[in-house]
Amino acid sequence: MHSVTHDDAPLLADLMPWSVAPLRPGRAWPTAPDPASLKARWDALLKAEGPDRRALFEPTRSRTLHSAVGQLPGRPGGTEKLARAAGPCPEPVRVLAAPFDEQWLIPDHRLIDAARPELWRVADAHQVFAVETAADGPGPPLLATSLVPTLRPGRIRPLYRRPGGEEPNLTPGLLEHLAARLGLSPTPLDVLAWIMAAVRPGLAVPLTADPELWSHGVRLGHRLLWLMRRDGDRPKLPGGRRPYVRAPLPPRPLTLVHDRDEETLHLDEGRISPVPPEAWDFEVAGVRVLEEWFTTRTAEAEARTLAAIRPPTWPQSWTSELLELITVLTLLAELRASQVEFEVTESLTSADLRAAGVLPPSASARRPATVLDHHEEGPEGQFALI
Repeated sequence: MHSVTHDDAPLLADLMPWSVAPLRPGRAWPTAPDPASLKARWDALLKAEGPDRRALFEPTRSRTLHSAVGQLPGRPGGTEKLARAAGPCPEPVRVLAAPFDEQWLIPDHRLIDAARPELWRVADAHQVFAVETAADGPGPPLLATSLVPTLRPGRIRPLYRRPGGEEPNLTPGLLEHLAARLGLSPTPLDVLAWIMAAVRPGLAVPLTADPELWSHGVRLGHRLLWLMRRDGDRPKLPGGRRPYVRAPLPPRPLTLVHDRDEETLHLDEGRISPVPPEAWDFEVAGVRVLEEWFTTRTAEAEARTLAAIRPPTWPQSWTSELLELITVLTLLAELRASQVEFEVTESLTSADLRAAGVLPPSASARRPATVLDHHEEGPEGQFALI
């Protein structure tokens, strides 16, 4: 990505020391591209009894209908054993289920093999999660999201260690050292923006002491964050470049084909254009994002499973999401050229940071903060003591 080599560039794992392993869902059905299907799946589970409920649940070693599990932090889900559970479905929440694919999840600890409660404790409107993609090809090595990420396989690094945007997950002393060297006052979000712009394959992050270059990299990174988080104004392409539905999509499209010459996406007889080749070719960890997004919504589910409960026809909301996804991928592909040209000079090396006492991070910086300021309900309604 960079033409300048930095053999002693610090690693992301040292700059953002606290990381959490990816969630391990254990079963696919509590996640879906639409919330109505999740509520219908929950109702179907609770209407079933005995062996039928057990089969629908899809038990694993970590979760069965008889698992005693505490509440997911900050979520109102029940804590009685699912074998005798009743009541409405916990309100689904938006999550990042795959690269650039925002879906819905039933936020119930009893349904998720390894939910990583420490992530849910710090998930709020201030939080940004950096997600490692394990990409060693042309795709981005890091994603960013404001939603709880449920995708695999990469580790998750929250920007803040506490709710409310408190205590940045940056190695202690880094912000102060950067401020002194740059003559600027970078915020935690500025540092994450720089990381997004400068990170290289292998998750090395060259730093700079040049305030002009720093500001350029931070501007580039903030635009990457805006496009990946998608939690502000909707991104748009200028004028005639905006993708539109040129021919109506069928009720249940089954095939997705891209015509590179015409820059057209065919969903059976439905047509969307313009869809530049750069958007169609956009991959993360070797997987084409648009194809994966479409397959998730159209692939046949196994009969008589909860995952088979889905919308009978293609919802209009999915078309809107697809148009926005095409726009985001097009703009991100354009930013790649800026990243390729972005050379980090006057780098601050790991040796510099060690000499300044910034590296290595302390052992406590690699552990989650103690953030519990309210009771969390444990199994069978008992309060958890943490």
